[in-house]
Parts: sequence; C-alpha cells; structure tokens
Amino acid sequence: MTISSFSFPTTIKFGVGARKLVAEHLREQGLKRPLIVTDRALGALPVLSEFKSTLSGLDVAVFSGVFGNPTCAQVMEGAQAFKAHRADCVIGFGGGAALDVAKIVGVAATHDGDILEYVWDHPNVRPIVHALPYFVALPTTSGTGSEVGRSSVVSENDTHLKRVVFSPKILARCVFADPELTVGLPPAVTAATGIDALTHNVESYLSPAYHPLCDGIALEGTRIAARALATAVREPANLAARGDMMMASMMGAIAFQKDLGAVHSCAHALGAVNDLHHGLANALMIDTVLAWNHDVVPAKFDELAHVCGVAGGGDAFVPWLRELKATIGIRGPLSAHGVTAAHLPRLVEIATRDGCHQTNPRPCTAADFERLFLAAL
Repeated sequence: MTISSFSFPTTIKFGVGARKLVAEHLREQGLKRPLIVTDRALGALPVLSEFKSTLSGLDVAVFSGVFGNPTCAQVMEGAQAFKAHRADCVIGFGGGAALDVAKIVGVAATHDGDILEYVWDHPNVRPIVHALPYFVALPTTSGTGSEVGRSSVVSENDTHLKRVVFSPKILARCVFADPELTVGLPPAVTAATGIDALTHNVESYLSPAYHPLCDGIALEGTRIAARALATAVREPANLAARGDMMMASMMGAIAFQKDLGAVHSCAHALGAVNDLHHGLANALMIDTVLAWNHDVVPAKFDELAHVCGVAGGGDAFVPWLRELKATIGIRGPLSAHGVTAAHLPRLVEIATRDGCHQTNPRPCTAADFERLFLAAL
C-alpha cells in the first residue's frame, strides 16, 4: 500500500450569530486594525454596516473593490488598501470572489512582485516566505466554500484565465459561518451558488483519487444539499435550510482536496470566455457531463442516488438533477446565456488546459470537450 497524506482545515464557528464573535476573537489575538475585504455590492448594503457595528473597539477599514470574477489587479489594490490602513489583520466578508481576494491580500501586502508570480504553475513561482497577516473569513453565500480552502482562484487581468495561488499558509485562521448572512441572497444567486456546492461534493466523490475521508464528507454534503437547496431558494428566510446549505458548501470545499472533474473544467472555460458566474456555469454543464460520466462509475451514481433519496438508482440521478435545476429556476441551454458556436474553439482550448479534468472519472480529450459543449449549447 502506498503512503497517502491527509490534511483538514481550520477552526470553524458555525451557527446563527457567529459573526458577533469576530471582534472578541481578534482582540484575543491582540489585533486592532482589521481591513475588511468585500465586494462592491455588499459594500453598499446594510449587511456590511450591521457587521461593522459588531466590531466596536477596533479601527476598521473597508476595501470593497472586488467585482465579477476576481482579478489579480483587485488583489494588488486590496494590498495597497491594507498598507494604507496600516492594517494588522484581514477579514474576508462575502462570497467566493471576495474571499479568494481576501485570502491573498496579505500575501501581496507582505511580499514583493505581482500576485500572479505566486500562482502554483508560474514558471518562476515565488514562495510565500514571510509571515502573513492574521486572516478570518465570513461567507455570505453558500457555494464555493472558499472560507475553508487553501487556494485562491483569481483571473489574469487581460485574458481572464483563472489562476490558482495554493498554500496552506493562506488558510483562514478561523471561519465564522453565520447562516443569517445569506438570508438576503436573491433566489437566483441562492440557486447558482447552491448548485456550485452540490457540484463540489458530487465531483469530489466521483474523482478516482484515493481519499476515503473526503468520500464520506462528499456524500454527506451531497445529501444535505439535496434536501435543503430547493427550500433555501423557495423560502429565503428559512435559517435551517440556509444553515444546511452553508454546511454543504464547506463540506464540498473540504472534499475537493480530492480534486474535481470535467464539470469544473467546462465552468472555468465559460467563466474566462463568457464571464459567466461560476456557480451558474457549473449548473449549466453538470447534467451533460455527469450523463457522459455515468457508464464508467455506475456504482458511484447508485450511491449518489441513494443519499439524495432518488428512486430508480444511478440511472435516475441525472434526470433528478435536471428536475432540481428546473425547480430552482436554472434554465439552459448555454445559448440562452450568450454562448454561441463561435465561442467553442476557445472554450475547448481552455477546458482542455484546465487541470480539474485530470481527476474526472472518464479521461477527457479536446474532442470530448467539444462534444460536451455542443450537447449543452
């Protein structure tokens, strides 16, 4: 038997009102000058003002320059804000985009060069050698699970290609997962981010990599998301459903230490070429890709159907998924979201180069990706 290495993430404070514990936590660490990193929309909403009001006694600054699929330039602007405030810690407050930026603002603020030089596959990648500012995370969506991840996905400024900074050093020191922070999400955002969380769990489970710990988490995360997603969309103030989705989101992000699959390679391409929201891109591709994967791992599809309470076994899982998408208001095909045949060559190129499909249960060639995108078009 070969030697396998397993590692799991950080301290998590989970439950309604968890956001109110942040100030005391930071004071216990001797920290006084946090920089909140968030996105443009949240920066203008009462939810951020309410959270700031819980940080009495701290000298707080806000960087709200995150928008869209986050770019390297946004990270560098956040680092400048950190320095200008003479901050001693970072609070990530938002969805996956804001948290991905927040995770590496401290890297850019304490290290030389552009943040792009720290992506894992840079030809002359710079190591993270200095101590990083203390970082805590508060998710306001239930999708990426970025709050418990040790990677940050940001796009190149010009090409919009997604690049990854990966290091355990950027992991949040503490996560404050408060379902109340997701109550104001519009149904469409709840649906798209929820399918993102479900995709993480499902693709992680289907990955052929050896990680039984993550398999267990992925299956339970799938079960929780399957029972809660439609309720969270239909009843935005249902805190039990919101809490379930927040937990499923974190479980998916923990599980994908096992890596993902071709759904994510397609979604990353759609984000780069068509600037589609990541969760929506996953939602538009998941049933097409999973139907293609089914025949090579039928037993795993049987198990997915079982935990989701789907009658009919693994053959019924993808039809159930399509019905779930319709129930929560996610409509395809890709062409309804601005994707055309003219985009296919670039989509295929980027998806083929993307690393996620290396752990798809079925090997993917460029021709396979072309067929998948055409089928979803």
